Amino acid sequence: MIQLSSAGKRFGQKMLFEHLDWLITARDRIGLVGANGTGKTTLLKVLGGIETLDYGSITVAKSISAGYLPQDGLTLSGKTIFAECMSVFADLKSMETEMEQITARMPDLDHASAQYDQLADRYQRLDHEFRARDGYAIEAQVGSVLTGLGFRKEDWTRHTEEFSGGWQMRIALAKLLLQKPNLLLLDEPTNHLDLEARNWLEEYLREYPYTFVLISHDRYFLDVTVNKIAEIWNKRIQFYPGNYEKFLAQKTQRLEQLEAAYRNQRERIEQLEVFINRFRYQATKAKQVQSRIKELERMDRIQLPDEERTIHFSFPQPKQSGRIVAEFVEVAKSYGQKEVFRDVNFIIERGDRIALVGVNGAGKSTLIKLLAGEEKLSSGEYKFGHNVQSDYFAQDQYKELSTNARIIEDLGTVSPQSTETELRNLLGCFLFSGEEAFKKIGVLSGGERNRYALLRMLLHPANFLLLDEPTNHLDMRAKDVLLAALSKYTGTVVFVSHDRYFIDKLATRVFEIGEGRVEVYPGNYEDYRWRKEGGAAKLQEVVHAFLPVASGNGHSATPAASAGNRRLNPLKRKQMEERVQELEAEISQLESDIAACQSSLLQFVSSEETQRLTYELGEHKQQLQKTMAEWEALGQALQV
Repeated sequence: MIQLSSAGKRFGQKMLFEHLDWLITARDRIGLVGANGTGKTTLLKVLGGIETLDYGSITVAKSISAGYLPQDGLTLSGKTIFAECMSVFADLKSMETEMEQITARMPDLDHASAQYDQLADRYQRLDHEFRARDGYAIEAQVGSVLTGLGFRKEDWTRHTEEFSGGWQMRIALAKLLLQKPNLLLLDEPTNHLDLEARNWLEEYLREYPYTFVLISHDRYFLDVTVNKIAEIWNKRIQFYPGNYEKFLAQKTQRLEQLEAAYRNQRERIEQLEVFINRFRYQATKAKQVQSRIKELERMDRIQLPDEERTIHFSFPQPKQSGRIVAEFVEVAKSYGQKEVFRDVNFIIERGDRIALVGVNGAGKSTLIKLLAGEEKLSSGEYKFGHNVQSDYFAQDQYKELSTNARIIEDLGTVSPQSTETELRNLLGCFLFSGEEAFKKIGVLSGGERNRYALLRMLLHPANFLLLDEPTNHLDMRAKDVLLAALSKYTGTVVFVSHDRYFIDKLATRVFEIGEGRVEVYPGNYEDYRWRKEGGAAKLQEVVHAFLPVASGNGHSATPAASAGNRRLNPLKRKQMEERVQELEAEISQLESDIAACQSSLLQFVSSEETQRLTYELGEHKQQLQKTMAEWEALGQALQV
């Protein structure tokens, strides 16, 4: 389809990539990755014919129709959403109009005339092509894509200019997907999508009949959509079969090999230089010296890229709060006639990491604002726990920053114990590298200031963090730093994020918001989806298959029923395997506790103590039975 040969591109004085050879074939599903500034977007534009190469060549097959979606900046106006999307099918609508005109003319013609035969033949050819291109279903296609991307049916008749920038990009994405170019180029397509729209886009791309290349900072999205990774690394491009998770493992191996080759080459260079310096002026060694000089000159020097440095930074931990952090009792919230919540009840406990999910406009941000005290309840009660200190990160948090302060100086006032090197390393993780650390906050864009505000908060965290879209404007490296910090954080977190990987790694509970209600689900987003799709009921059937046939020694017999043929994705399988290990440790501890209770019961102390130990023993046995059932059920499910 497309072939790049010795391709190179500069940005000013900086070489983005060089000596790049790449053949893109039919039905490739490629994730283009690399650190910020390596040229991913530029390369995508080259593939789309929007930018040209400075070096090398690009060969494009005549049949290629490329469609490119930028990160942002597209605006549409003058039509309703539905009409704008239907404009993609202008040629089909023209064919339909011509068919209608032919149909209207034919009754007035002599059926035996040559003109009638010509029109009939024309109609037949048009009808065949129209049907082959599914022309009779274009309205249904438009409706399906708009619904999948989160547009309500009542939005379809609204004009495009009524929508904000993020929704404008959704409209542009809808048009591109409806066009179905045979080379689809997507630059951060999930930036403006909520989780439901992302889930739909994942399924759409799985079934996409042609080639696509996409850039994304969402690991989960890459894992489930692509089958090849192309990484711009060290000004070259490296290819890895498989999804992003497999790429990480292969890249680690490749980096180890590169580092080993680099060490070997350095040793060889030192050997050559020692020999040359030692025997340079000895006539008897002149031939050997010249041979080694030529070897040095011919040597292709291996370089290790700077961006591969690993940054370590420890965030301070907050003071401990009480066990109950926050509680809603019969809470309602309305804005005029618009009801957002009614009769909401839940408890947030210390150490919870709660992800708020729901479609755009369901009330996720409103709930965080209620928890932060930024909005007042319409009715009900909000109980704040003992020694709880909350901190709220809003989507427009940058408005709270001092615009005249320089970034590194301002950060130093927040964390005076940190050295400048530590501060600069941390700023680098959050995409403020080099001289950018000395910029004034006032010259940063909204996204950059939000990113800096998030970093600033993490340097002095409260014990109850309320984070509204903290992963916006972060690349994978910055998300990793944030995820590591929050994973080690001992306080309580309630957050909104549209990054599936981030939620799955961090959340311990999910609050689903919709239709004025808040439904609570244990586990992360993958667990939540599994339960919503009926997986919990299937697992429960497996669990019940064990319980009635438990043997006398406390272990269950082999189940008669299986967990079904549900295919586990790699992330879910890994989580289940980790949970099995946790359960095995819990079983070992429970068995030890039971033995200790039984041993203590052999020695009478008092009736009260005997009663307490008997109750405790019963609790441990009951918990062991539940834990064993879950362990065996997960083991059965993993065998499917």
